[in-house]
Amino acid sequence: MKFEVTILGNSSATPMFNRNPTSQVLNINEHLLMIDCGEGTQQQLLRYGIRYNKIHHIFISHLHGDHFFGLIGLISSMSLNGRKRDLKLFGPKKLMDIIHLQLQSSDTHLSFKIDFFPLDPENTGLILETRDYTVETIPLNHRIPCTGFIFREKKRQRKILKDRVDELQIPPEYFPLLKRGIDCTDSRGKVFKALDLTEESETPKSYAYCSDTMYDKAYISRLTDVNTLYHETTFMHDMIDRAKETHHTTAIEAAQIAKEINAEKLLIGHFSARYKDLSPLLLEAKTVFEDTFIAEQGETFTI
Repeated sequence: MKFEVTILGNSSATPMFNRNPTSQVLNINEHLLMIDCGEGTQQQLLRYGIRYNKIHHIFISHLHGDHFFGLIGLISSMSLNGRKRDLKLFGPKKLMDIIHLQLQSSDTHLSFKIDFFPLDPENTGLILETRDYTVETIPLNHRIPCTGFIFREKKRQRKILKDRVDELQIPPEYFPLLKRGIDCTDSRGKVFKALDLTEESETPKSYAYCSDTMYDKAYISRLTDVNTLYHETTFMHDMIDRAKETHHTTAIEAAQIAKEINAEKLLIGHFSARYKDLSPLLLEAKTVFEDTFIAEQGETFTI
């Protein structure tokens, strides 16, 4: 099953040095989910060949502009291009008030319905479940209410061993039961054992998105079993006092979190405009957690 994330923006606060504010698109088995929607996001979608009318869900972490100022433009473009499918939108309670005000003030009438699901950072947990994946929120520690998100694949059924079932000429109608681990018996009494004819599917993967936050044990404890961690890395560690003052994280702290939860991969982003060259942040994080990568715009990472 496809499980990958494409980075649309990795800058904090303002666009800078050809870096756009935060936004990502997660592809889970061809279901497109957007995480945050900073200014210029729809241009990034066009640049990287992602069709925005295929986006099923949008998740907004908090109401600082660099995480949602692109949303009304994207919604308007979806409508202008004739979208009919409902859009599932998850975000802070006041987000829908802002959208209604913008639409009302511009006398804009959407061609589709927005299903809005308000998020409460003090009451986090499962917010979405589909056949293929789940989404849960975690509480972050920022200057205003802010949530992170964890996207988890569901365990898939066992895989049929094609060569083995072909050799034994097992009827295809037995496959659904075998995939569920259930033995089958034909009309002559012959037993086909599921464990002999199937194998375990891949271990489910997970992706955690930690938007603006300072280092806080309260959310780190919720990151158990996460394979790939995206974590904001606004500053290098020599700016830790500034990071604490603004409720942000340093490269060292993000790497410490990835190491503590035993992640397989760390993606860092949300870089301060003070850094034109990002390599020092990467090198600093790698001193603690080697498998760290810059969340470069336009790059797609497999979870």
